[in-house]
Amino acid sequence: MEGTDISTDFQKTNDVGLVRLSLQDKEAFYYLVRRYENKLMRYIKRLTNIRDEEAEDILQDIFIKVYRNLNGFDQNLSFSSWIYRIAHNEIINYYHRNKRRLKSTVSEESGEELNSLTEIITDDPDSHEQLIAREKEIKIRQILDKLPEKYREALILFFLEEMSYNEISDVLRKPPGTIATLINRGKKKFKKIAMEDNLFNDD
Repeated sequence: MEGTDISTDFQKTNDVGLVRLSLQDKEAFYYLVRRYENKLMRYIKRLTNIRDEEAEDILQDIFIKVYRNLNGFDQNLSFSSWIYRIAHNEIINYYHRNKRRLKSTVSEESGEELNSLTEIITDDPDSHEQLIAREKEIKIRQILDKLPEKYREALILFFLEEMSYNEISDVLRKPPGTIATLINRGKKKFKKIAMEDNLFNDD
């Protein structure tokens, strides 16, 4: 059987299937890494202000922790939420070890993603057009930086990682009702800062 056929089979296998295969064959874990490495790197960069080299170190630690704990993964649950929870914990552990404050710069976000986030938060149909300019993209990043960590995390997971309340609940280990409260309060704080900083033009 050709290697390309095996590769295609792995790529078509769902997360839980790859977990089961990884417990028997290390090669299958490579495809789990490939599936999540870019997503997790973006997540790390969204939550931190560290250099690429440091982010890559965290990413490596995440996958080491994932591999070591595959046997403990409940295959009836969401693997995505499970791996994001490990990622979240590794980011926190990194900052505890280095005695640095967790801070987001959202440095790699595209204008489209940032516009979408702000348009949803403000419920302003004209926001998309108003935020095309580079200077306003920078302001959005600055606003996210100013938010308390608990609100910033919830907004990033909900709007940028596009997770449900239940998935975020699994990642942050908080009840879905608490997640809903964090998102709603985070949206209000985001909008308040945006208005104070004159991010949106008043007619």
